[in-house]
Amino acid sequence: MEAEAAKFIGAGLAMLALLGVGIGLGNLFSGLYQAVSRNPAALDSYKTFVFIGFALTEATGLFALVIAFLILFA
Repeated sequence: MEAEAAKFIGAGLAMLALLGVGIGLGNLFSGLYQAVSRNPAALDSYKTFVFIGFALTEATGLFALVIAFLILFA
């Protein structure tokens, strides 16, 4: 196998982490929507935790993107 092909395969496998990020964000905001629809007054108490969860989940996707770029261009 050529080195260039191995780079592309490795970068594609690194991007599989984005599948988990998408599922995680969907679960996160689905849970927020369900919780707020049951108790709208509790939105302020949920908002902080949702933003922290969003940031951590999105950071995982950004780390996967950086790793894929490192595989491709380094």
